[in-house]
Amino acid sequence: QVQLVESGGGLVQAGGSLRLSCAASGRTFSSYSMGWFRQAPGKEREFVAAISWSGGNTWYADSVKGRFTISRDNAKNTVVLQMNSLKPEETAVYYCAAASGFNDITIATMYDYWGQGTQVTVSS
Repeated sequence: QVQLVESGGGLVQAGGSLRLSCAASGRTFSSYSMGWFRQAPGKEREFVAAISWSGGNTWYADSVKGRFTISRDNAKNTVVLQMNSLKPEETAVYYCAAASGFNDITIATMYDYWGQGTQVTVSS
């Protein structure tokens, strides 16, 4: 069992930055691939970024490549999403998720555990 708690969301102007953190409970955190997804009102949840259990592999949605960076610290049971050059259309609730598998981790249904989400609002 893994419990996830996101933090770091808020209101930022377009072009600004935010750093989202996800704190995980459980001794097996290091065995999970971790991902970030977002969901805007009226839209489906979409993949943002993911990182393998070791941190050696990362994946990004094309829309965030070069602007967002995902990282993890297995000693601290945390995963971080650094978001730069934010755009108004990226306003959404951002979710942290944990997947016991390694395949298709850009797909939400592959994840076993989810946090409650943190609101990110980017003003124009």
